Amino acid sequence: MRIVLLGPPGAGKGTQAKAMARELKLAHISTGDLLRQNVAQATNLGLEAKDYMNKGLLVPDSLVTRMLEERFAQPDVKNGFILDGYPRTINQARTLDSILAARAMKIDVVFDLDSSEPVIIQRLSGRLVCRKCGALFHKTNMPAKTPGVCDQCQGELYQRDDDKEETIKKRLAVYRKEVAALLEYYRSAKILTTISADEDAQAVLKKIIETAKKFR
Repeated sequence: MRIVLLGPPGAGKGTQAKAMARELKLAHISTGDLLRQNVAQATNLGLEAKDYMNKGLLVPDSLVTRMLEERFAQPDVKNGFILDGYPRTINQARTLDSILAARAMKIDVVFDLDSSEPVIIQRLSGRLVCRKCGALFHKTNMPAKTPGVCDQCQGELYQRDDDKEETIKKRLAVYRKEVAALLEYYRSAKILTTISADEDAQAVLKKIIETAKKFR
């Protein structure tokens, strides 16, 4: 089974993708993780990507595509995967279709984790990050034992600019505008399933797993 996971910031894509991978015994492919791994391991593709990043430029689609092609060639992908963070545009979706078609594969189902603005704002505006180790906490959902102090390394916790309410609203507006055409692309292909992600993570996961099993 090959799954694409879509959803706005704060919908819980990363959390759900990892849980789905465990439950369904599928490879979890996050393009963000893939990029970071290539950079950390100083692969040829990672060095190319780092050059763009050092210049403050976006890593081009062509480079991410080549990383995906290499990832799809690895043996753990044979039984299927959950793709998290890609595609974000129709062009990327078409590129993905072409990469998979070359391997006689196709996407079976696209899950759109739809979450309302108040819920997303509550989740993201309460998020705190450790300056030292990067651990994540939440003011109400997952508070630190000592306010403002990381449980793991005692580093200072802070709120990223991206997680302030006004910034979140702008990010959501941009996301909704950009994703509309992509959702229509998958809707037209009759492989799009929308799941409300406003409930707690376990309830959302249960709905996703129940639906995913129908495509096996």
